[in-house]
Amino acid sequence: MESRAIKIHSRYSNKVVMKIIPGHFATTHSHINYYIDITTLKIRQTEASEAARCLAANYSVNTPVDTIVCMDGMEVIGAFLAQWLTENGIHSLNTHKSMYVVTPEIDVNRQIIFRDNVQNAIYNKNVLLLLASATTGKTVMRCMDCINYYGGRIVGISAVFSALPEIEGQKVYSLFSTKDIPRYQTYSVRDCPFCQKHQKLDAIVNSYGYSRL
Repeated sequence: MESRAIKIHSRYSNKVVMKIIPGHFATTHSHINYYIDITTLKIRQTEASEAARCLAANYSVNTPVDTIVCMDGMEVIGAFLAQWLTENGIHSLNTHKSMYVVTPEIDVNRQIIFRDNVQNAIYNKNVLLLLASATTGKTVMRCMDCINYYGGRIVGISAVFSALPEIEGQKVYSLFSTKDIPRYQTYSVRDCPFCQKHQKLDAIVNSYGYSRL
């Protein structure tokens, strides 16, 4: 499968690269025709810092950010994003003038929760939501509902890849979009043309990686 990988450079920086693999893949909510691999961006220091720098450029100094909520293993980019936002002059209203970088827990019922010891990083805070990818928007909306439930105010959504320009009226800032993958498609299981042709799945995928079948 890896032999089919194609490298794509972000329009924001030639140093920001993702890989795409064509095929038949199943996500939690849909089937897709490309697996998007951003592993290196998430775990290698120089690439993570550059990705964060590009994302930080989308936010005005008039947008206070108190907390960055990281999904999909985005903590490394999240920490660099906090650093770049601060260097760009974006302020935190926290008492100590420093941003929180937190990750919620997903419990056995697939509910997104914040434990008591980190809820103070969400309640009455200006929250930037950071994800690896947004395809159907369902996960993003669940995250938004969770943040709202715990009393946070969402001031921005950032993702490495997004198939959607906005979600619930909130613009999604991304390093890659469907413009970078013109043939990218997402299907409901019922409408998937690969399934209709009885084509086997290549892998089950999510923002953490893939498991071949």
